[in-house]
Amino acid sequence: MQHDEVIWQVIRHHHCSYMAKIETGIFCRNKYNLTGVCNRSSCPLANSRYATIVDHDGVFYLYVKTIERAHMPNKLWERIKLPRNYMKALELIDKELMYWPKFLVHKAKQRLTKMTQMRIRMRKLALKTREKTETMPRKETKREARREQKAEKAALIEKNIEKELVERLKAGVYSDIVNVPLKNYLNVLDVESTEQLEVEEEDEEPVHEFVEGYDELLEEEDMEDFADFARGTHKGEVDEDDEELPVSKSMRKKKQATSAPRVTENDVPSSKSKKRARVVVEVEHEGGNQTKMVH
Repeated sequence: MQHDEVIWQVIRHHHCSYMAKIETGIFCRNKYNLTGVCNRSSCPLANSRYATIVDHDGVFYLYVKTIERAHMPNKLWERIKLPRNYMKALELIDKELMYWPKFLVHKAKQRLTKMTQMRIRMRKLALKTREKTETMPRKETKREARREQKAEKAALIEKNIEKELVERLKAGVYSDIVNVPLKNYLNVLDVESTEQLEVEEEDEEPVHEFVEGYDELLEEEDMEDFADFARGTHKGEVDEDDEELPVSKSMRKKKQATSAPRVTENDVPSSKSKKRARVVVEVEHEGGNQTKMVH
């Protein structure tokens, strides 16, 4: 059975791993200690009935220990979450520790007040922009500075050598190109060609040109289709006129007799116009109208 006085005598006068002795006093490093001072009333190990406030990631909890759970280490502490409102948290502490010693109730409220103030200050500091100082290793900084200096010197030397070689090549010092990397030679040629093109573009005068408004012109096939379409329209007109005529056989015979082609002297093809002969056909209708078809 647990005996609080025996435990306290052993801890106080023999050895305690949580005890910290300094010039100002004796303190306790146990996270469940209510006041942080090593004494009989504040020791969480030597009191079977104890209460404290613990912070878990910005959330405050009320931890309560009773003698009834002393035989169950896994359920030794009862944890009660406190509301974020300070006044409601105080009311909850009064309710849970109603019949407890006034010393524990007062110290629990005092600890809650200090932790609330600390949380407010932490939020204010987090909102402020503060300079962050970082240490730079001296060896690495010196090494990087030396490397930069060497790289700059090497780059300047290479550029100077390249310029000198190009100037000598232009001056004709080297009659034949020997042992020159092909890539560098092509780069020099590209630079010269671009310079010449730029000069020619600057010297060119503006040229005025006329461009057609349509992207595509009519092709010969389209013209032939248009001619066929015109011929088809003439034929269609003749067919429509023929449809108006009566269909009887007697009328057809009369029509053939009356509509016999009349050949005049002008219409007789001569020897000169054999190649291009034109035929004129006259058609008489019932109304006496005559139409001429020229082929």
